[in-house]
Parts: sequence; C-alpha cells; structure tokens
Amino acid sequence: MFAAAVSLAGAVMMAGCAQAVTFDAAPYATDPDCAAVVVRLPDAVAGLAERETNAQGTGAWGTPAAVLLRCGVEPPGPTTDRCVTVDGVDWIIDESDAPRFLFTTYGRTPAVEVLVDNDVVSGSTAIADLSPAVAAIPAEGGCVGLDDAVPTESPE
Repeated sequence: MFAAAVSLAGAVMMAGCAQAVTFDAAPYATDPDCAAVVVRLPDAVAGLAERETNAQGTGAWGTPAAVLLRCGVEPPGPTTDRCVTVDGVDWIIDESDAPRFLFTTYGRTPAVEVLVDNDVVSGSTAIADLSPAVAAIPAEGGCVGLDDAVPTESPE
C-alpha cells in the first residue's frame, strides 16, 4: 500500500504543472470492473472539478489535484488498519502519510485506491462522493470487527 501512496503522491505534486494528471496505471487497470467504475466517476468530488488523467482506470479532482483514484490495485489482505463502511463500500484507511490519507477498498477485486490531501478536502467527503461509482465492483467480503475475526473458545 505504501508504494502506491508514494506513486500517487508524486502525481499530486505534478498535477499543478501539467494539463493532464500523470499516473502509472494500476496492475489490473484493464479489468472490465475498472471500466465500470470509471464511467460512473462524478464530475466533482468534494466540490473539486474533475481533471483529465493520462492512464486507464484513474480519476483526479482539483487544481492542483487533491483527490486521486486508481482502479486495479491488488486487493489488500487482512489488516488491523482502520476500516470504515461508506454507502455499502468498505475502505481501509492508511494515515501513515498524514495529511495525505490513502483509502483502499476492502473485499472487492480489483481494489480501488484513493489518495486524498486532507489539507485541501475532507477524506470522508471524497470517499462518500466516490463510493457509488466504486460500488460497481461486486463485494466479495468486507470489514469485520476484532470480535468477529478472532475465534472464541467454546466451553467444553
């Protein structure tokens, strides 16, 4: 996850210099489910206008780009990172590069990651605006609480 965040963070900084936001496409960006997501992306996210991007399965909003989306990343495995559900879509939140937060869908293949510059826009608002489009990828699982993930011992 961290490598993807670094790659997207570079796109944030370059976004102010170029007409189109420069991305590296995710490994599974050609998956038909990514096309279903991209055609559903909103014209604005958290009040920021959509920008043109140069890679398949991507989206960007704001000038400079403060919200970056890549579809087709490797689905994350089990994690203890915070997981939230927004409009039926589960998102893992990586806050290790705050104020840039990396949101990655959980329980969907391929996964979608969204990098949000929280100094510019609220991550929760951005994810709420993007969840309807991301919901085009069928859920195969979702977040569970610790009590649900750890088997309890049964009395003998």
